[in-house]
Amino acid sequence: MFRAYRRFVVVAYQFLPLLVAYARDRRRYLLLGGSRTVSAETRRKRARSLLDSLLTLGPTFIKLGQLLSTRPDVLPPEYIEEFEELQDQVPPASWTEARTVVETDIGPVDEMFDEFDREAISGASLGQVYVGELDGQKVAVKVRRPGVEELVEADLRVINFSLPFLMRFVDDARSFSMETLANEFSRVIREEMDYAREREMLREIRANFADDPRVRVPEVREPYSSGRVLTMEYVPGTKISDLDDLDALGLDRTALAETLQRVYLQMIVDDGVFHADPHPGNLAVQDDGTLVFYDFGMSGRVDPFIQEKIVEFYMAVARQDTDAILDTLVEMGTLSPKADRELMSDVMELAIADARGEDIEQYRVQQIVAQIEDTLYEFPLRLPSNLALVLRVATVVEGVCVTLDPDFDFISVATDYLGEEGYIEEGVREAVEGVGDQISETTQSLFRVPPKLERVLDTVDRGDLEVGVGFPNDPPVFRKLALRLVYGILLAFALPSTALLYTFAPVEAAAVSGALAAGLGFLLYRSFKQDTGVQAQPQFTRQNLRQRREE
Repeated sequence: MFRAYRRFVVVAYQFLPLLVAYARDRRRYLLLGGSRTVSAETRRKRARSLLDSLLTLGPTFIKLGQLLSTRPDVLPPEYIEEFEELQDQVPPASWTEARTVVETDIGPVDEMFDEFDREAISGASLGQVYVGELDGQKVAVKVRRPGVEELVEADLRVINFSLPFLMRFVDDARSFSMETLANEFSRVIREEMDYAREREMLREIRANFADDPRVRVPEVREPYSSGRVLTMEYVPGTKISDLDDLDALGLDRTALAETLQRVYLQMIVDDGVFHADPHPGNLAVQDDGTLVFYDFGMSGRVDPFIQEKIVEFYMAVARQDTDAILDTLVEMGTLSPKADRELMSDVMELAIADARGEDIEQYRVQQIVAQIEDTLYEFPLRLPSNLALVLRVATVVEGVCVTLDPDFDFISVATDYLGEEGYIEEGVREAVEGVGDQISETTQSLFRVPPKLERVLDTVDRGDLEVGVGFPNDPPVFRKLALRLVYGILLAFALPSTALLYTFAPVEAAAVSGALAAGLGFLLYRSFKQDTGVQAQPQFTRQNLRQRREE
């Protein structure tokens, strides 16, 4: 417990300047004054400062930064962009400490392995990797960093203790997102330290691609593995981002990009279990073009419902159908049904318009996802943890694919894959590719109400129909409205006055007051019977959008 208190002081020292800055955003003089506007450049500077603090604080906070980069519902876009480049690379711990972990869990190194290189080939915040030899075969031995469990648990206590204070700086919706993020982070980092879980995920994904010669997933050596040690076959390869080396091998980079995309589509859409950390350091290519996957500590699962909605999302993006995109996001739980659908439709249309420039399918899904993420921060919503990983994987994988082939067509590959796997019928796929649009639209029109009426009914059903009341610039209209107001006020005084006079004054006085009240009532009634010229005009979201663009 003392370690947690001491750690709290260290963490508070790192974050205090940023917390003061955020507090001054709400109250310029901390306790007094109004809020102040924060520019995008200021947010970016703060993001870099926060990134430096995370790196300084070590393993737990490096992992926290990586998780935050997948949560656009918690941080502004500038922070997400800065944290995306956060690499989990730190100097390895000493061999003496690592040896204690290995020998405690699986036995003496000299007896268990034929050979063992004491120099780690890579180091990360939670573990480090060594190379050994078993039965004449090279193996990679991943060892949990010594003492990291105690440090992580102390840091998690600090985070949970600080959370109520941090939530004072955000609104209710984002405080809910922060609370769910804290719970998610505790689960994720404990899972990454559990090499038994990683071993199970690795075995499952390896089995899913056992018959695919394009993919290589290392085989686990069970007797030499534990909860803190993971031993697997050593599979060398060329780093997927080393383009010159790939070209020297004579490999088709476009084919590699397509294979990578198809592999991840299979993981997410078909298998429901996926490798969730596809940065170039975890992807390699063998001389024959086989893709090699490393490090399954960050991995996830997708339930069948989300798988179905992901397919629908891809198809809606390919069709440029903003309504279908929004409907899918709502059904997945990413968008609230109460979200500003008009603004979200605008965001989707502008994202597609910005990305357009070639044929219908040749724009980047990353741009669509980026627009969604930006909007998620402006209208913070709960982003399911498994879906956050999927969104993150989609953007990172596409980034790798575009590095391999700048003209890589993400949507086209996804559409072809979904068609080949039977997720969409051939006729629908042709419609998505622009071949059967006219036939489909003509056929459907025979069995439904006219398109404009259908859109209006959809708008009413969603509760998005707005009725604007416009007043003509006509002085008589405003004069009549003013007279109504005057009549109403006088009548409101005349009625109780008549009652009081009838009770406490001569009958004549009450009669005069009553006559006055009756006259005012008649005048007010007549003013409502006359035509005022006030008209109600429906105003639809998309008409407003088109008018603004035409202007």
